[in-house]
Formats: sequence, structure tokens, C-alpha cells
Amino acid sequence: MAKRITIMLDEELDKKIRVLQAKMIQNENRSVSFSKVINEVIKKKTR
Repeated sequence: MAKRITIMLDEELDKKIRVLQAKMIQNENRSVSFSKVINEVIKKKTR
């Protein structure tokens, strides 16, 4: 189950995540939430 957490991101990091989100939307041809992008990035970095 997902857990709601509030975090503060600097503007540069927010822009980078939004770019990744746009790429995922294009590649998957469906909507992708901001949370999903963050989860995917963290999972890849912690493996």
C-alpha cells in the first residue's frame, strides 16, 4: 500500500523529474503520475 509523504524539491530537481515524466508518457503512451516517476527513480538508484 502506498504511503502519502510530503517533501520539498528544489526547482531544478522538479524540472528534471517533469522531463522524465514526459518521456515516460511518450514511451508508454498513457498517463504517468509524478509519484510513479519518483518511485521508479528511487527504485533504480537503490538496487
